[in-house]
Amino acid sequence: MARFIATQRVRHGIPHASACRALGVSQAWFYKWWHGDVSLRRARKRALVGLVAALFARHHGTYGSPRITADLRDLGWRVSENTVAGLMREQHLVARRRTRRRGGTRPGRGRWRAPDLVCRDFHATRANQRWFGDGTEINTAEGKLQLASVLDVYSRRIVGFALDEHHDAALAYGALAMAVAVRGGQVAGVVLHTDQGSEYTAGVFRAACDRLGIVQSMGRPGSALDNAVIEAFHSTLTFELRAVEEFPTKAAARQRVCGLGG
Repeated sequence: MARFIATQRVRHGIPHASACRALGVSQAWFYKWWHGDVSLRRARKRALVGLVAALFARHHGTYGSPRITADLRDLGWRVSENTVAGLMREQHLVARRRTRRRGGTRPGRGRWRAPDLVCRDFHATRANQRWFGDGTEINTAEGKLQLASVLDVYSRRIVGFALDEHHDAALAYGALAMAVAVRGGQVAGVVLHTDQGSEYTAGVFRAACDRLGIVQSMGRPGSALDNAVIEAFHSTLTFELRAVEEFPTKAAARQRVCGLGG
């Protein structure tokens, strides 16, 4: 784009000085760039190499080229994913592989289940329109902790979560209660989509949803894709948190996870 603008200005008789002012660069830089001074490209590459390495280290080796590219663009760099991937290969920076999370869904006993009101449409036009709930495990040297989360798909943010030693309806309700409190208590009409786990089909959880005006929606048993948006969040969480850090105590895990939530 810069070369195009400069070319058009030269073609139309506009002095290079005017082109430099339009581009926000010095004339010395412009003439070097115009004649293909490789030192400028080398300087840019050196800066990119350092930034890529710094971002890779900042994220504890968990980010691949797509996410590092996104970070660079947020910082104002115009760079392609292929360029970042090449710089990572040159520095032998390889993101840690994700391990497949074992499904923890326990189909609820009985015949009740909510219909699928989402049908894999993971979009919303406003806040408090569609929430997604799910649970995962956090390993510690003292044993496992169970994490239940509620995500608002409009903002792609976790609005409620709860940690405990038991994966049950009380844990799911704790995450829901936090989400409701965070959103000011007025959540009537929100669709809460989950799997068919027993914690979401339990009478106490269903009663809470009815009382709050929350409409339950459920995917098919064993189909992670029906709840993919929050499955993806928990996959990232367990990869970046559980797979990278080792927690000596449950208290340490609680502190770390609650810190992320804050």
